[in-house]
Amino acid sequence: MALIAAAPKATFYPSSPSLYQIRPARPNSISTLSRTISSISLTGKVNSNAQFVSTPFLNWRNKSKRCSGSISCSGATFGENYGKILLSDVTVTRRPKVYLGRKWNSVDIATGAVVLSMHVLCLFAPFTFNWPAFCVALLLYVVTGLFGITLSFHRNLAHRSFKLPKWLEYFFAYCGAQAMQGHPIDWVSTHRYHHQFCDSERDPHSPLEGFWFSHISWFFDTKSLIEKCGKPNNVSDLEKQPFYKFIEKTYAAHPIALAVLLYALGGFPFLVWGMGVRIVWVYHITWLVNSACHVWGSQSWNTGDLSRNNWCRNASTIKLS
Repeated sequence: MALIAAAPKATFYPSSPSLYQIRPARPNSISTLSRTISSISLTGKVNSNAQFVSTPFLNWRNKSKRCSGSISCSGATFGENYGKILLSDVTVTRRPKVYLGRKWNSVDIATGAVVLSMHVLCLFAPFTFNWPAFCVALLLYVVTGLFGITLSFHRNLAHRSFKLPKWLEYFFAYCGAQAMQGHPIDWVSTHRYHHQFCDSERDPHSPLEGFWFSHISWFFDTKSLIEKCGKPNNVSDLEKQPFYKFIEKTYAAHPIALAVLLYALGGFPFLVWGMGVRIVWVYHITWLVNSACHVWGSQSWNTGDLSRNNWCRNASTIKLS
């Protein structure tokens, strides 16, 4: 047991989405290692040279064909020194042109318009407050943020940490689509790329490109993501399921339908609180994981990236771990 506890962590190394890639990781606790060993027994093959890692990261094929050498995206190149982020030891090595000095495509314009409109709705919150509207916002926060984003998109779909009956998996995934952070295929692909290239030149949202880029600006810079990672080829496990393709094709209709329903039930206050306040809260709670939790806080283990434990962010919300 002593030898097992001292061993480095491990993950799986397969060539299909049901198997996983070996990746260096932090020192282990026995409990984390035991969860990993259980996962190995469920998934099958393990490379004989594997190191133990608690969270599985899918092995995307042809990654070498998508990028080689230095990355240059949106008019900026990695390798410069733009100073450290305030009150942190993180040095910014690239300043992308996200808002000005680049051509916005239709997807980025639509995404930016949605994000801006949700924040504008929040300005009406003090003038439309009532307890039913507040309760609707709180309920939808739990359903779309806690169950939809954290439990479904993150733990279940991106990391495959557990299995659910298909009807329940689809229900929680639909809840996540109502958080307006993208359809499941898009969200999961970006998050898998993030873990594959965490805090490197090819990370979709690293604070190495500045705090605000890692927090929000990356969200409407699809050109940068494609230049770093290529088009999504790491979500075949979702793309082969008709449900997720349906959500992808009809994604915009579902939040609109919810907004219409809320307005019909409670008028403008329900719209402000159930859509604006709730969505913006879930936005920033999610994005703080990408920004603040890679800039400020403590590291219990040498993870090989900038991820931190940040008590302020954790105290600001109910979050599954």
